[in-house]
Amino acid sequence: MLIKEGDHRTSRIDLTLAAILSFVAGAVNSAGYFAFGYFSANMTGNVSLISDHISLGQVVIATAFASIVVLFILGAFAASLFIQLGKHNNWQKVYALTLLAEACLLLIVGALDIHGSGPTRGTLIVGMLSFTMGIQNAASTRISTGRVRTTHVSGVATDIGVGLATLWRSHSPDARNTTIQRLKLHSATIASFLLGGIVGVASYRAVEGAVFCAASVPLFLLSAKYLKR
Repeated sequence: MLIKEGDHRTSRIDLTLAAILSFVAGAVNSAGYFAFGYFSANMTGNVSLISDHISLGQVVIATAFASIVVLFILGAFAASLFIQLGKHNNWQKVYALTLLAEACLLLIVGALDIHGSGPTRGTLIVGMLSFTMGIQNAASTRISTGRVRTTHVSGVATDIGVGLATLWRSHSPDARNTTIQRLKLHSATIASFLLGGIVGVASYRAVEGAVFCAASVPLFLLSAKYLKR
């Protein structure tokens, strides 16, 4: 799941990876919003809020949302740079190491939420969460050549609509099968993100910051499966 890239991957591998990572992303995004009022994975919403607050003259709040977007980009940049370095040096476990880094950051976020204090705590935590979501998106996009996008729900929903139209008009069995596999992947992504969001909010209400530590567990288990080989 974390070794083969692009066309060497099966639909089942992509679907399993999408389900796991989307669940984590949904939990992190919803728990962060419930706790601090910021989205860590929904960059479309954050950019819209930047424009809203700028138009209202609320520059400080707009800057806070802009910093979240920038940190998401930096997370994707750092992960992509690390993956390129790993591929250049033939590190077969580079994707496992990338998800391990994301898991460690989620543990740190959980510790900050549990033990931290101060007026900037919420913005710092959401910023770090956004950085981790950037890492996750870059890793899933790179390894699947763009087929798996774990937090881009708008794009995935668009792909479902396009896929349904394609399926309706397609008469080729091979083309229909390919479209059906993609629809399964996109549907699993949205369903897992939704389920993760429900679990994330419910868990934050029960254990607060520990939910971010819990969200790191699937990533640790997934990366450990390949790193121990």
